[in-house]
Amino acid sequence: MRTLIFTVTTDLNYDQRMQRICGSLARHGYQVLLVGRQWPASQPLTVQPYRQHRLRCWNNKGKLFYLEFNLRLFFYLLGQRAAAWCAIDLDTALPVWLRARVAGQPFVYDAHELFTEVPEVVARPGIQRLWRAVERFVVPRTTLAYTVGPALARVFEQRYQRPFAVVRNISRLGAELPPAPVAAPPDGYILYQGALNAGRGLEALLEAMPAVAGRLVLCGEGDLSEDLRARAARLGLLDSGKVEFRGYVLPEALRAVTSQAAVGIMLLENQGLSYYYSLANKFFDYLHAGIPQLIVDFPEYRYLNQQYEVAEVVELTPESIAGALNGLLRDNPARYHELAQNCRRARQAFNWQQEEHHLLALYQSLWAPHTTPA
Repeated sequence: MRTLIFTVTTDLNYDQRMQRICGSLARHGYQVLLVGRQWPASQPLTVQPYRQHRLRCWNNKGKLFYLEFNLRLFFYLLGQRAAAWCAIDLDTALPVWLRARVAGQPFVYDAHELFTEVPEVVARPGIQRLWRAVERFVVPRTTLAYTVGPALARVFEQRYQRPFAVVRNISRLGAELPPAPVAAPPDGYILYQGALNAGRGLEALLEAMPAVAGRLVLCGEGDLSEDLRARAARLGLLDSGKVEFRGYVLPEALRAVTSQAAVGIMLLENQGLSYYYSLANKFFDYLHAGIPQLIVDFPEYRYLNQQYEVAEVVELTPESIAGALNGLLRDNPARYHELAQNCRRARQAFNWQQEEHHLLALYQSLWAPHTTPA
């Protein structure tokens, strides 16, 4: 039985993509170990069908964190044995590549994003140059590389003249949903799930809320947590109950929260190629819950929405956001019903059960040298 080791800098309890990937591989005969990060406030690890390990660091942000985590990760990996070693994004790639090189075994790169083009990196030219150097070193040395969407795959392929496969970050298809409601449920809410970070359109969303006939629930934390709470307070949204910050929510509980929502929020700002070419899991989470959502006119979301029309496309202004939300929640019930009905059709085509086949074929290809991953 082959062992696969995956590495992330996230808290393993909340990383739904890695739970899907590692769970699928474990259920199909691989021994899997997922290595991640221990935060000061981390909860006990949830039970999974694979092994998990979290590294605790003295430093929890900035350059010192990345340096410390990478050193701790490398020395931890030296004590492990595997058939293949997989780094998730650039921030764990160097120690994983080195460990694979020492062992003479396959090195796999799973790019959840275009790390050198996320807003936090783009805004700091010196840091961006450093990570680009890491990317130029790592990507050409991979045995297998894949990412979350066709647009990002094309960017990588153009940069490095090597194939990038695609494993989309899609929810597992669950039980059949009830028929689409004829209008937005009166007790439903607007939901944003994900990191509270720069470039997520959250400032404009909060500015829109005083004019919206509904309330907003945000699940997640991030670099902007304090700023966004302060903004909501200044706008009177906390005292009025129009906005609720729920913090981190475990995936199982988050699915229940999403199922009770009326509209999902999937807004990004064009602050780098990573966001512009992204294909976020929340897009599919809302779709699988059967709820319409707001999206921006970026390539991947535009393409999928043209196929099934599950969302309203908006500009990142408070006026555009408020108008679209009021249309779905109050003014145009027929439109709400149409989008909700389309979600129910789309989830049959886009689900983890379909993506799992691509994932398993990619890892099988590591030990079939005369085949090329699709």
